[in-house]
Amino acid sequence: MLVQQRTIGKKTSISGMGLHTGTSCKMTFNPAPENYGIKFVRTDLGDSPEIPATADYVIDTARGTTLGIGEARVHTVEHVLSAVAGLQIDNIRIELDGIEPPIGDGSAVPYVEKLLEAGFIEQDAPKDYLIIDETVMFHDEDRNIDIVALPLNGYRITILVDYMNPALGSQHTGLFDLEKEFVTEFAPTRTFCFLSEVEALADQGLIKGGNLDNAVVIVDRKVEQNELDQLREKLGLKEPISVGQSGFLNEKTLRFRNEPVRHKLLDMIGDLALIGVPIKAQILAARPGHKANVEFAKKIRKLYQQKKLVKKYQNVKKEGVVFDINAINKILPHRYPFLLVDRILELEFDKKVTGIKNVTINEQFFQGHFPGQPVMPGVLILEAMAQCGGILLLNSIPNAADKLVYFMTINNAKFRKPVTPGDQIILEAELVEKKSRYVSIKGKAFVDNKLAAEAEFMAAVVDRDSNFREE
Repeated sequence: MLVQQRTIGKKTSISGMGLHTGTSCKMTFNPAPENYGIKFVRTDLGDSPEIPATADYVIDTARGTTLGIGEARVHTVEHVLSAVAGLQIDNIRIELDGIEPPIGDGSAVPYVEKLLEAGFIEQDAPKDYLIIDETVMFHDEDRNIDIVALPLNGYRITILVDYMNPALGSQHTGLFDLEKEFVTEFAPTRTFCFLSEVEALADQGLIKGGNLDNAVVIVDRKVEQNELDQLREKLGLKEPISVGQSGFLNEKTLRFRNEPVRHKLLDMIGDLALIGVPIKAQILAARPGHKANVEFAKKIRKLYQQKKLVKKYQNVKKEGVVFDINAINKILPHRYPFLLVDRILELEFDKKVTGIKNVTINEQFFQGHFPGQPVMPGVLILEAMAQCGGILLLNSIPNAADKLVYFMTINNAKFRKPVTPGDQIILEAELVEKKSRYVSIKGKAFVDNKLAAEAEFMAAVVDRDSNFREE
């Protein structure tokens, strides 16, 4: 696998019609600087909004992956992203003057050819690989989908599908060497659907640009010619539609015996590019689709963000410790005598954090609370929980160093047992809801595995230099 980041050597363009929207679009690939990433830019909209190609910006996965910010949308990005990721391009600016990339022949080949024509430039910055060092699993019971990432010093994908349909049946495929196999074995595979799906998709307005030149239609039921004539009219096709002996409309032939499952792998490469960085892992997937791919990409992306966060603040890796006190000092603005978290043991990015507070007789508050009967004030236990919550929040938002967390309300606070010198408090803070700059957190404090206190907090995340006032 490549070591240095890569961009393209020159700009190159491709024009055509989008598969689902049926709108025309010119798409231009542009070189981009180091650490820029992959971004789509809607040049036809005011201020040319940029949409980063990460799972955070996925807004729809109906028959394709759609990215969006505000009113800006880019539909069906998976084939473009697969071409970019398959050619191991890290930094590229993709400009569009429409809402959906040209579909071409339904494969990634049109984009691959343009990118190869543009050539590549190796950049000075090293690639920011996410190395999967533990098994990551995704399971969807309702759709019977399983995706697993296993540790591997490389990049491999194996896919199994079973369409429960005699026209296609079970298929499997695998990619073992991205550099050698992607361009010839997977990029040429075309999008496909079953005949029984086509009319429903047309009724939903999802294949306005679809035709028999950019999709393979698999005949999965008996159909009369008059039905095909009606379908042709509904799709606005000029060419007649017929069912031959091959099992595909208009006697289409497959480019590979297992082209449908290879196309599933092509889609997965594109959807996994939404992690935001290349990964080193072995991916095993059973019956994947865009929705599952994106959900899995979001899960892996959170793992990446967490690893990046830990690396940023924790200089020396310590067994069983996410952040030591030196790292906490870099994260929280609190200082003696009001820093009430000693260590972070676990961190689930944007979800939950677990920390500890060691309570000693040297704490200042024991001098007056209470002489001869030292008990930690309940309000300080709440503060310790809140500080754990602050660590969770300040590192799940952009520009965290420029932000402060102000707690606005405390609800359902309950104190179950006293905390005294010599105790070690296990603090938990779980993100319940996040809306704009307001967040809800549930906190708990344990001593000797017994609940000592709990509460619910609402907080606002504000700029450090602002005069916060609730609106």
